[in-house]
Amino acid sequence: MDEHLSRGQRDADRAVRWSIVALEYAIVASLLIVAAVVLLRTLVTFVAHWNLFPQSVVAAIDGILVVIILLDIAHTVFGHLRSSEIPIRPFLVIGILAGVRDILSASAHLTLSTSLTSTDFTETLISLGLGVAVVVLILFGLLILHWSESHD
Repeated sequence: MDEHLSRGQRDADRAVRWSIVALEYAIVASLLIVAAVVLLRTLVTFVAHWNLFPQSVVAAIDGILVVIILLDIAHTVFGHLRSSEIPIRPFLVIGILAGVRDILSASAHLTLSTSLTSTDFTETLISLGLGVAVVVLILFGLLILHWSESHD
């Protein structure tokens, strides 16, 4: 600590730091609660709509991917609390998972829709192509990160 700071300033700094840490822990707890609720709703919906099997499977996978994304974000924030560093790799993995989720959603829309207008079909194909492009770009970024870490 800087010896020129008054005791009041040091106490205020400490209070702000503890407030930030408490808020970060509250964020982690909130993400875990939301992930648990999404997982529970996903499972209940899957079982309740068993007769619509293809759609319910796609919805269940979508919900589970959302839970994985939320858990990865919570894990990354918690890791930041322990190390005071913000790691890049987990966010790239989260981006890949989100991209895969979008690809799955667009693919399911193409596969399960009984009637698509040409505009809807084109927009879904564009969404699918952009999702694939984003995943490939993030994978390339992950590869560059790996190469840069191995050369350090």
